[in-house]
Amino acid sequence: MNNPEVVMVGLGYIGLPTAALIAQNKTYVHGVDVNPKVVETINAGKIHIVEPELDKAVADAVQEGYLRADIKPVEASTYLMVVPTPFKGKNEPDISFVEAATKAVLPLLKEGDLYIIESTSPIGTTEKMMQLIFSERPELEGKLYIAYCPERVLPGNVMYELVHNDRVIGGVDEESTEKAVNFYKQFIKGELHKTNARTAEMCKLVENSSRDVQIAFANELSIICDKADINVWELINLANKHPRVNILQPGCGVGGHCIAVDPYFIVADYPMESQIIGKAREINNYKSFWCAEKVQTAKLEFELKNGRKPNIALMGLAFKPNIDDLRESPAKYIAQKVLQNANNEEYFIVEPNITEHKVFKLTDYKEAVEKADIVVFLVAHNEFKELKLAEGKVVLDLCGIMNNNS
Repeated sequence: MNNPEVVMVGLGYIGLPTAALIAQNKTYVHGVDVNPKVVETINAGKIHIVEPELDKAVADAVQEGYLRADIKPVEASTYLMVVPTPFKGKNEPDISFVEAATKAVLPLLKEGDLYIIESTSPIGTTEKMMQLIFSERPELEGKLYIAYCPERVLPGNVMYELVHNDRVIGGVDEESTEKAVNFYKQFIKGELHKTNARTAEMCKLVENSSRDVQIAFANELSIICDKADINVWELINLANKHPRVNILQPGCGVGGHCIAVDPYFIVADYPMESQIIGKAREINNYKSFWCAEKVQTAKLEFELKNGRKPNIALMGLAFKPNIDDLRESPAKYIAQKVLQNANNEEYFIVEPNITEHKVFKLTDYKEAVEKADIVVFLVAHNEFKELKLAEGKVVLDLCGIMNNNS
């Protein structure tokens, strides 16, 4: 491979597709990941995550020599930080991975280089990394371009949306913004919106917080309707006939490393000001607990009625339909909660998008439904929509899969 033009630090659900996209545009990309197995897999032209069209993109990029992975960065002209930003303590964002990634490329930076953070980050993170860089490399001050550009893609459609979605790009100064825009315009067809780094950071958090609040309304509505003996999906369908009403569909909570996480980045820094955002997080977290309690109740009712322990199928572990991503998944939480309260019932855990799990023993979805007395739909995977359930089974539809309006 020729000298790389781009170093991509982080080869996960966003980093690898982005690296493949850039490489597809005949740009040499050096991907970096701390996991040697990930590096080995990518260099073999294969992928370690499930994402449509990604396998071909990576295979072609590796075969043509435009993409290579390693555990260490090398010198380039553009450096992208696409690493996790998890929590520490009580829902406080942890930017240590961004800091570690920045320190890894620090010795390689030179005048005229472009440094971009794509990781979802608390407000002010880009400026903190700029201060870190210049404290260690003061000779680069005023000679390095630094910007923030968050992704806004939907798992399952990442390769298309990376190209066609609009992006918000904010530099620490106007020159950095322009430099970053010129970089992204090489492979993005969506409109590139210029702003500053702090606004770009906040924009990412606000987008997902808005979704979280809207989902919380639907989830709260589902709990009310359950008590009122009203079909919440029929109700929402009817309410949405109003020309200015667009209520989202309820589910068993909110998951993924965006909507379930990003609001806390705001709440942590502005706890008194973010009342609605914080309450939405509480409601969506509670919905998962509520769903677990519904399973427990159904189990006890079955025992009282039939005089024996039921077989229970828990259908789905991913945080949304038709993907393999279990990060922050409410379905996974519900499965864990239910199993903690197990009392000699037999459980069948189903997730058709993965082949194995470190904690759960997985069962084929058709076998699970056939053997189960209680079928609990947690995720609306396409496979489940084709199932025909025998009469007499107790069904808990917690994701609206059996409702034509969902």
